[in-house]
Amino acid sequence: MTRLCICKMCSCGRHRCTHQPTALYKKASQPNVLSEYSEKYPAYKSQTPSKSLKPQLQFKPHQDTMDGTTTSRMDYISYPVTRRPGRQQAEYKPKPGEIDLGTTYNQDFYRYEVQPFVPSRPKARAHHMDAQPVTIPTYTEDFRPWEISRRELTKPDTTYQPPTVKFGNSTTFQDDFVHRGLAPRESYKPSNKAKLSDAPFENLTSNKLSYVPHAIEARYVKPPEEYKPSSGPFQDLTTHRQDFLGLPSQLPKSCKPEPLKVTSSKPFQTSTEFRDHFQQWPVSPRQVQKSVEYTSPTIHMDLTTTSQTDYIKHQVQPFLSAKPFSLPTKSSRPFQGNTTMKDDFQPWMAQRQSMIRKPEEIQRASGKMEDMTTFRAHFVQHEAQPSLSFKPPNAPLRTDAPIQNETMYSTEFTPKKISMCPASFESPPGFIFDNCDDQGHRFFRKMSSADRIKTPKEMVLTA
Repeated sequence: MTRLCICKMCSCGRHRCTHQPTALYKKASQPNVLSEYSEKYPAYKSQTPSKSLKPQLQFKPHQDTMDGTTTSRMDYISYPVTRRPGRQQAEYKPKPGEIDLGTTYNQDFYRYEVQPFVPSRPKARAHHMDAQPVTIPTYTEDFRPWEISRRELTKPDTTYQPPTVKFGNSTTFQDDFVHRGLAPRESYKPSNKAKLSDAPFENLTSNKLSYVPHAIEARYVKPPEEYKPSSGPFQDLTTHRQDFLGLPSQLPKSCKPEPLKVTSSKPFQTSTEFRDHFQQWPVSPRQVQKSVEYTSPTIHMDLTTTSQTDYIKHQVQPFLSAKPFSLPTKSSRPFQGNTTMKDDFQPWMAQRQSMIRKPEEIQRASGKMEDMTTFRAHFVQHEAQPSLSFKPPNAPLRTDAPIQNETMYSTEFTPKKISMCPASFESPPGFIFDNCDDQGHRFFRKMSSADRIKTPKEMVLTA
């Protein structure tokens, strides 16, 4: 008796059997040496991992023998290829005679004996001392910190008093400049006005002169067809009603795993590797260095200087400048700009050296060029005649005959029966569930005459 699986029974390619969990959830026989997590924290037996519904990726090799022949091997014919002959080079034959390698530099240059340069600067000598240097600077030795109090200001308290008289000095710009106002410039731009012509406008065009109006035929309008209801009965039979037999079958089973509650009477172990190995150690508080409090001096500091004690203030008049005022000097004589440079160095007439050119081998023509060509001499200009257009007029073609709307699809098309995929049902019609294998495939066998006599309750018991 042949058995069929859902994968082989499917005709649309969208139905597959549910597979069992993969090898990731299988328990290995060898213990894990790198971690002690599995020993300290055992797994609960009542909790099972969820089942994976991902299909297995299996490679199906091609069972036919591979033919190594290709179109390139069948069509390509190898030809004997010979090497291309190379070009023979001519033998080098040196020219007779000797080459004169003498230059003007070798003839005019004389060698002199030169002695090396001796520097006259003495060598630097390093002075070493055996005594230990004193590292205390004069600043720390001579300058001692004194108790300093706040210094009193000796500046006299002088307040600014603005003058009561109004400032009435005018500037040279205000005296010399006289405001004369703005004078508008005369514009020479022509006026942007259209010049009207006295002659009447000629509105005759070639279209008005040559166009002849013709009478237009009335457009053909197709009369609407009246709706005539069908006298026959309405066929409401669908493919679902026609193909669905309604055979008794089993109820669909849910593939969802049952939610199992984790129940255990043992207390939960809250110890971890971090809590076991890392203990709390006492830490002493951090020592903070106290700063020395500042105490202000009680003795008054004498801030008087020798300048304040010995200086005597005298009443001195303000300084008057004895420099004369610089007046501009003007002269009626012309400016004499001759210098010794201009007198001694006179410009010389220097001619630019002309370029050295080779004499021309071909003599240029001295006469005028005759630019008359054969095209200009023999060409005769004719009046161009416009070509006649043979393009048909763009007028719609109309006919009184009705349009033929019959196509080959509407006349030759034969409707075909739509078949349903048997794997889309929970229990395919005409098949009985047999068993499931380890990989999760569900096998069905064809229904025999003995199975059809049984009642639905007996079919459930046998399954």
